[in-house]
Amino acid sequence: MKVLIATEKPFAPVAVEGIRKEIEGAGHELAILEKYTDKAQLLDAVKDANALIIRSDKVDAEVLDAAKELKVVVRAGAGFDNIDLAAATAHNVVAENTPGQNANAVAELVMGLLVFAVRNFYNGKAGTELKGKKLGLLAFGNVGRNVARIAKGFGMDVYAYDAYCPATVIEEAGVHAVANQEALFETCDVVSLHIPATPETKQSINYALVGKMKKGGILVNTARKEVINEPELIKLMQEREDLKFVTDIMPDANEEFCKFEARYFSTPKKMGAQTAEANINAGIAAAKQINAYFATGDTRFQVNK
Repeated sequence: MKVLIATEKPFAPVAVEGIRKEIEGAGHELAILEKYTDKAQLLDAVKDANALIIRSDKVDAEVLDAAKELKVVVRAGAGFDNIDLAAATAHNVVAENTPGQNANAVAELVMGLLVFAVRNFYNGKAGTELKGKKLGLLAFGNVGRNVARIAKGFGMDVYAYDAYCPATVIEEAGVHAVANQEALFETCDVVSLHIPATPETKQSINYALVGKMKKGGILVNTARKEVINEPELIKLMQEREDLKFVTDIMPDANEEFCKFEARYFSTPKKMGAQTAEANINAGIAAAKQINAYFATGDTRFQVNK
């Protein structure tokens, strides 16, 4: 079988070698397309690929039309909204992600952003401490659980709401479960978002919800840009000069947010998974999942049906 790594933004060389070891060790062929600058290059490269490993690269209907031999595509990372799942299903292609491989990297970034925010972005003025603050996690998946673990080390009191995770599971992890997302925003000094971008969650972080936060509240988004209702959050921050917003996903309205001096910060590009360890872990996990699929038909990480 031919496995193609197609990454506009390449894996680290050590990650590529780890992927190669897994793929070739299982008797498959590895091909690499890195730093491509035109979609036509991707369309040509996938023509004879049986499996595809991507990062943030888009796999849409056009790519799937070109990939006549494709059986499985794995997104090296937790998010998979860059894959057209309906088109993959229509083409009989299994789409997978690699959940948990980037979780610690994202969690550490969340805490770094929080320290930066409570210390007033290191502007020389006195800030506050995280110890004793109430941290709310909106979703309690792999990233949320790692944030909880680290936050406890800071002495924070951790709360969580996840519509798909039983309250008993949250409580067993030493985290307070709340009844709904409104209660989370009302209760906590800080809310960190870990929800995917779905029809239910897009634009859901809005004026009414964030407006429930107590004075001095901090909103952290390392999830997806689409979950934020940007015009409504801007309106709220104009009315409430106590709120802060930090993110590693630059909003579309970045210039407007930048007007909130000392209350807003965005990294220039998405940074959650940008560590050497996460890069290696996710790439090798993708290779192992492809090998398992071809060896036994294993689809435990499939995200389309």
